[in-house]
Amino acid sequence: MSRTLTAFTCSACGFESPRWLGRCTACGEWNTLIEEVRERAPKGGARPSRPRAVPQALADVEPDAARRISTGSDEFDRVLGGGLVSGSLVLVGGEPGVGKSSLLLQALAAMGAAGRSTLLVSGEESPAQVRMRAERIGGVDHISILAETELETVCEAIVELRPEICVIDSVQTLASADLASSPGSVAQVREAADRLLRIAKGHGVTIVLVGHVTKEGTVAGPRVLEHLVDAVLQMEGDRYRFLRVLRAVKNRFGSTNEIGIFEMTDRGLVAVADPSAAFASDGPAGPGSVLLPAIEGSRPILLELQALVAPSDLAMPRRATTGIDRNRLSMIVAVLGRHAGVALGSSDIFVNVAGGVRIDEPAADLAVAIAVVSAHRGVAPRAGLACFGELALTGAVRAVGQSERRLSEAAKLGSTEALAPAGTVSLAGVTVRTAATLQQAIEEAFA
Repeated sequence: MSRTLTAFTCSACGFESPRWLGRCTACGEWNTLIEEVRERAPKGGARPSRPRAVPQALADVEPDAARRISTGSDEFDRVLGGGLVSGSLVLVGGEPGVGKSSLLLQALAAMGAAGRSTLLVSGEESPAQVRMRAERIGGVDHISILAETELETVCEAIVELRPEICVIDSVQTLASADLASSPGSVAQVREAADRLLRIAKGHGVTIVLVGHVTKEGTVAGPRVLEHLVDAVLQMEGDRYRFLRVLRAVKNRFGSTNEIGIFEMTDRGLVAVADPSAAFASDGPAGPGSVLLPAIEGSRPILLELQALVAPSDLAMPRRATTGIDRNRLSMIVAVLGRHAGVALGSSDIFVNVAGGVRIDEPAADLAVAIAVVSAHRGVAPRAGLACFGELALTGAVRAVGQSERRLSEAAKLGSTEALAPAGTVSLAGVTVRTAATLQQAIEEAFA
């Protein structure tokens, strides 16, 4: 007779403890341990026999076994590294209403029209509701749908139908009858991901999981879910705006630096042909506005950085950012105060990347600094000025890679001047003003 056991599992990292703890000893998060009821087989019970695994020489493995499957969207394929890999398990996360289900429904319709067998497992919408949305985006044909939330039934259907591509919307709605916990719990999500992973690898079925996100913006469920899957894609963007950015957080088959940019329309998500024109401002730059030629993966994008500096009534002035790291802004403000004489200790500072894009590269440091100084002085920098460069703690402006491509992208949208680190060579149509220190860069930007 089996014994019933109780374990506490951390929803952040998957750590297990026999008793409840206020703080996880593995990852340090607070109030993340959730109780799970499990059954353990009795001692002395016979283990089921399994076929013996035989090692195989890596040179004998067929390289075509993991072929690429195009999703019908160049932007989607770019983020995946060339398309979906056969037999892979992909997790797509994003806030509610950002367009995850619409994007995957369009991809299923395109792959089905190309002659591939597809299956959509819907746990949140009825088949009639899915059809209504599919008619709006023009993808009714070539898609099979299964409205089911029981994990065993879903796995049996996938094994029986053997579709080339299967989308599970969403993994948090699946529940196994063997577990006593509710759908969406740590145990249920982990069990669902484990079973679907074995089906994907064992039967060569490409499975895409749709995942909910927490209020911090991370995929809900245990962290082991992100470790199990082959790729984790995150869809970003304000649902009240029309632009969406798809980026890879993890990708075993490609780069994590690529991004896909889409526009939300009444016909679904449409790839943006010229991202720079969509993100950069068309009007004249005002105080606090600076252009940044950024590099995302293999393509340059011209972005608009906006800053606002205002006197603060608080003992600790605010440092709020959208699209860049807040700690990076604090470092830039400290460098401005120490090496450029720009006192901002009693001011609230807000920095925003227009369009909802997130920038992580250090090349944005100089653009952020010039935007903050411009907002602080209330004076706009040179018209059409594009800035890029990394700031050192010593106040020096360091060189960054792919300067020629950055300048070329800025020139396409009409920028005639650029502020860059020393040693940057001018390009046809763009006059480059170089600076070795932050103080020199400020003088060149407002001369």
